[in-house]
Amino acid sequence: MKVVISGVSLTEGGILSILQDCAKSAKKISGEHDFIFLVHQKELMATEDPRFVVKEYPKIKQSWFRRLYFEYIYCKKLSKELKPDVWISLHDMTPNVLATKQFVYCHNPSPFFTARLKDVFIDYKLFLFSFFYKYLYGINIKKNKYVIVQQNWLREAFNAMYDVSTIVAYPSIDLPEILFGTLNAKVDDQPFTFFYPSFPRIFKNFEVLLDATLLLAAQRVDFQVVVTIDASQNKLAEQLFKKYKHCDQIKFIGKQTRDSVYEIFNNCNCLLFPSKLETWGLPLTEAKLFKKPILVADLEYAHENIQDYKNVKFFDPDNPKMLASYMDKQIDGILLFDKNVAKVPLSPFYKDWDNLIQFLITDKR
Repeated sequence: MKVVISGVSLTEGGILSILQDCAKSAKKISGEHDFIFLVHQKELMATEDPRFVVKEYPKIKQSWFRRLYFEYIYCKKLSKELKPDVWISLHDMTPNVLATKQFVYCHNPSPFFTARLKDVFIDYKLFLFSFFYKYLYGINIKKNKYVIVQQNWLREAFNAMYDVSTIVAYPSIDLPEILFGTLNAKVDDQPFTFFYPSFPRIFKNFEVLLDATLLLAAQRVDFQVVVTIDASQNKLAEQLFKKYKHCDQIKFIGKQTRDSVYEIFNNCNCLLFPSKLETWGLPLTEAKLFKKPILVADLEYAHENIQDYKNVKFFDPDNPKMLASYMDKQIDGILLFDKNVAKVPLSPFYKDWDNLIQFLITDKR
């Protein structure tokens, strides 16, 4: 089998882990398979294998014109040269290629976000991006044998919008081994710490969290809320900073490295996660690995991610008073957690990348 795996736009953070997890899983597959990885830079590959050929395309992300040319013109030429049995695209768009089987992995939820009119003035790029991406998803999408998504709600959304066959595949997430020696180390000189690691986007719903913090700070000051934004990131971040900078309980620390995020996770007391739209919700999984209590928006993506985790409380993502009340009780250690019941997605469904890649490559149906 000759397998092409394209991830030219995956360069950092959670989306880069998609490429790296895919490579790790491909390495475990036995047999005479040849894997050809199309990547931004060779150094981003997390594993090596004599069966791997890595081709780098460092200029693809310089403009949308380059990206569109790559997906719809260059890839067809490349597929004629390579003659692949399987082509897997890991970055949302379905390229124009010739292959026996073709799959696309879709992980951007923005086409399913309904922006309010006031949101357009704060982040017009998100509004345009959501509109644009909805049509990009649709180009060539029926050429895929399956569209791969991270959760069941996305399966239903894709089925409704595009009428395609889908696979639900949960992401594989592991903590670096170095952390396990100091897991849950106590920090005695800091107040009770809530943590929300996220980039400032409208659907990340920072305002409900920050409004709740103001309400709680009017009653007590023995806590802090740490958010990974600063005024320089975008217009939304600038507005949030101006509106809430007067509150001493809010700590704007800006974008952090992955290791720094893990360190804060290890030292914090509770994860706050008010986001209204997620394909998965990586911080939720990380908080579970760190065994931290979680206050999360009462939405479908959260219930599916949380599964049977016991230290969780769901709140109305539009109700800062409710969130403030739960934060208050969590500081005092008297919050009653919720029992979560999540449905297991129907087949085809995979809990990890190892079984997913095995299926994509070997399935004869």
